[in-house]
Amino acid sequence: MAVRKASAVWKGTLREGAGTMKLGSGAYEGPFTYASRFEEGPGTNPEELIGAAHAGCYSMFLSALLTKAGFTPTSIETTATVHLGAGPAITDIELNSQVAVPGLDEARLQEFANEAKAGCPVSKALAGVNIKLNAHLVS
Repeated sequence: MAVRKASAVWKGTLREGAGTMKLGSGAYEGPFTYASRFEEGPGTNPEELIGAAHAGCYSMFLSALLTKAGFTPTSIETTATVHLGAGPAITDIELNSQVAVPGLDEARLQEFANEAKAGCPVSKALAGVNIKLNAHLVS
């Protein structure tokens, strides 16, 4: 299986410093600061990148489960909302997924959606976090 890398550089103090995070593939490099992480400043933050990873992993895993069961997903759009609480610590992640799959009913979707939530590698890595799932069929 593949091995992936990412890196970060931080310069300065916590509040006045700044850094950059970079994916090993070169597909993304961006700044982060105290303000972008704990306030509403420009730039990204680790929690946002975890959310992107979780949304992508979940969507792909759900697609794999549906395909294996004989369904052909048209689209799976997932948003991950990552909550940073006291500590600081990631306390909750809300996965909201809009799924278009011809021939699938809502009850079966919920079975596949919950299986994907439990089985996707990022969900497993985040096992200590409360993960909430809201998946719905769309046309």
